[in-house]
Amino acid sequence: MSLDGKVAIITGASRGIGKAIAHSFCQAGAHIMICSRATNSINQIADALTNQGYKAFATQADVSSRPDVETLVEKTLSEFGKIDILINNAGITRDTLLMRMKDEDWNAVIQTNLTGAAYCTRAVIRPMIRQKNGCIINISSIVGIVGNAGQANYAAAKAGMVGLTKSVAKEVANRGIRVNAIAPGFITTDMTAEFSEENRKKILDLIPMKSFGSVEDVAEVSKFLASSCAQYITGQVIQVDGGMGM
Repeated sequence: MSLDGKVAIITGASRGIGKAIAHSFCQAGAHIMICSRATNSINQIADALTNQGYKAFATQADVSSRPDVETLVEKTLSEFGKIDILINNAGITRDTLLMRMKDEDWNAVIQTNLTGAAYCTRAVIRPMIRQKNGCIINISSIVGIVGNAGQANYAAAKAGMVGLTKSVAKEVANRGIRVNAIAPGFITTDMTAEFSEENRKKILDLIPMKSFGSVEDVAEVSKFLASSCAQYITGQVIQVDGGMGM
């Protein structure tokens, strides 16, 4: 699956799934602009990719801020002249039971995970319409489909991304733009590495394949959806979850 010469924006690329997508896309020939609120981390990733001969740029951006998103898109267009792919991956968690959840924790998660994705999507649609093609991939979550106790804000935001995906896909399909979502299950990341053995066992009991996924599993599906192999796929949600959401 080649992405040769394609230009991609990848949000939340300082670690985990976003970082893996950045590496996968570069290996497939894409030029990338990666962003995160973590300036040092994002710059280190871009420098490492550049040292390997890839074309990768980094910029600090908080997707919950509309001005930051507009600047991100302007920088990408200035550097590359086009935007072919947007990966809405940036996200945060503020977990607790809803009855104990503070308003600021609800609002922060919705603003970053859902509104941030909407800001980024809206900002890239116009340049994609002008070039009559584009691909938007929203990284949702299996939690947005099946729910999870203690994550009402996160699940609501990720479910909202599914609705966003399907609605925007219908709006722009006749403009040559495809919009899809990926719903990862439990993926091995820094966060899941902190789970206790008891929690890991409880989660594994819910997964028919009896294992956590890898960030590369999600990156490969992202690469497929961004490639010409998926040119007739839009408005879909692909679950990468070991069967958890069956």
